[in-house]
Amino acid sequence: MSSENKNKVAAIIEARMGSSRLPGKVLADICGVPALGRLINRLKLCEHLDDIVIATSTSTKDDELELWAKNNNLKCYRGSEDDVLQRVVDASKSVNCDLIVEITGDCILTDYEVVDQSIIMFFENNCDVVTNCGAYLSYPMGIYSQVFRSEDLQWVASNINDPAVREHVSLYFYENTDKYNIINMVAPKSSSYPDWRLQLDYKEDLMLLVELYKTLEPTYGNAFKLDHICEALLANPKLLEINKYCIEKTTR
Repeated sequence: MSSENKNKVAAIIEARMGSSRLPGKVLADICGVPALGRLINRLKLCEHLDDIVIATSTSTKDDELELWAKNNNLKCYRGSEDDVLQRVVDASKSVNCDLIVEITGDCILTDYEVVDQSIIMFFENNCDVVTNCGAYLSYPMGIYSQVFRSEDLQWVASNINDPAVREHVSLYFYENTDKYNIINMVAPKSSSYPDWRLQLDYKEDLMLLVELYKTLEPTYGNAFKLDHICEALLANPKLLEINKYCIEKTTR
């Protein structure tokens, strides 16, 4: 984190093993590394993150996830399976952070430079939320970052009981734009492909992620950027056929 700002910034990763479409997806193997390990290795490249916490549930299904985190010296907070909002709030309190970067565990290819950019934009503007997955979508699905104050999310958790808000952590911000100043990040034209699926919900998504790592890891290691992903897919558009018919989920 830049020393010029004293706010503590933590990435809170919502992850659990009980996915209905692809059970255990967050620990699915991607070229020898669990999917969540891939994501965390990418987030560790961020210059403006102070901490990373996995926010999983108290369900016995997630015992394996907690054990994996412990064996890899990763911070893991366990809370309600259904009240994801409260789980994220409590995970943020566990590391006493001022700003939350909300990341979902199925966004394996999250670009560390996009995350850094979202944090910088938050500090440089008078705003409450910086997002690239709000009202305006220009980034590929799965290259998502949302930044907001911990205290704002704590207020929502303490005052709003709408089941949809309790499940979809940042939803209240987007439903109340009269109360919150939201900055929507816009992808550069070279990487503006909002119809591309680069997240992990289906076995076909996993197949695509594996192919991308096979293509990019030999050259860039885990540090390939969104531009590199776009270049690879434009050079080999058949890869996009792999998960072409997978539909965007409406629930986790």
